[in-house]
Amino acid sequence: MSTLHEQIKEVIETEPVAVFIKGTPEAPACGNSMRAMQALWQAGAPIVAIDVLPDPRIRQELTALSDWPTIPQVFVKGELIGGADIIEELQASGELRTKIDEALGEHTQSVRTVELTLE
Repeated sequence: MSTLHEQIKEVIETEPVAVFIKGTPEAPACGNSMRAMQALWQAGAPIVAIDVLPDPRIRQELTALSDWPTIPQVFVKGELIGGADIIEELQASGELRTKIDEALGEHTQSVRTVELTLE
């Protein structure tokens, strides 16, 4: 079984668009997580969401990896794009869709949740 650190790193590196949020896409647990999800959805992103709330270690490991203290955190092709404010600004200017299209090429919009294995 891989460590929590390895699982988070793998999601960031292998998923086209990974967003670490409080709650789930269907039930965001904070306004910033909801704002980031809405901006990604509007940009047509294939979203993979990871809930940081089940265990405080998820957030600790994520922050250690990304050097970004707040949630949500949005990654496109392994690159940290930012949190809710940055994602919303990029969406408003059209840059978010451009960045996603350039990084992913042809893609379909989808939303799914990945649960990390906590030992």
